[in-house]
Amino acid sequence: MPQDALGYRKKFGVIIPSTNTIVEPDFNDMRVPGVTCHHARIWIRDQNLGDDDAMEALLEQIRVEIEFAVARVVTSEPDYMVMGMSAETFWGGMEGNRQFIRQIKAWSGLDVATGAEACERALHLFGAKRIGVVTPYQPIGDENVVRFFNEIGFEVAAIKGLKCPTAVAIAQVSEDELRQALLAVDGDDVDALVQAGTNLSMVRLADEAERWLGKPVIAINAATWWMALRENGIDAKIYRSGRLLREF
Repeated sequence: MPQDALGYRKKFGVIIPSTNTIVEPDFNDMRVPGVTCHHARIWIRDQNLGDDDAMEALLEQIRVEIEFAVARVVTSEPDYMVMGMSAETFWGGMEGNRQFIRQIKAWSGLDVATGAEACERALHLFGAKRIGVVTPYQPIGDENVVRFFNEIGFEVAAIKGLKCPTAVAIAQVSEDELRQALLAVDGDDVDALVQAGTNLSMVRLADEAERWLGKPVIAINAATWWMALRENGIDAKIYRSGRLLREF
């Protein structure tokens, strides 16, 4: 089969909400020669995230629209699917995640990297047991994140949900706010920190925080990109994006 001129190693189909402004630049910053990303956006008509009901309503929009986004991106004939969204990959705990993966595979015919599974793999790799978690979510979102990690064998020692009021506002959280959130969920008994929410800009800060906290800090976009690359036999080391991409 003829090779794509730029994606001659792999082409990734990436699914992101229409409101997300962080995933594309993050993945571009971690780009590997010969690997290309082809994005399809899930139409978010109402981006309100002001309370639990609003967050549920936003996820309902995603569930309606995601199949159309998958159908559009597969016309570029990607080799693999990458989820540039995270809340839905944690929803319903472990079985909810596995069902989500099965659904994306059924629609696309391709294997898929999700943020939840990428964090799971990374935590096992680091040998972590107790974790601190930072999210942009409302309490209902945090409950599903805790449920997922508990069901796969990790103890969430602390979680900080930033309760962002809209989907776009997630990308407006400052580095200082994120730094304070990391410190709030850290502790001597915490083995690793995890950040959920693909529209939070955390990759660079997580890389720095690993040095001053002395433990793994897993930014979900870096973890998802790491999983996608390694699942496809691409072992390129990427710097300034955390230990996962640099060492494993």
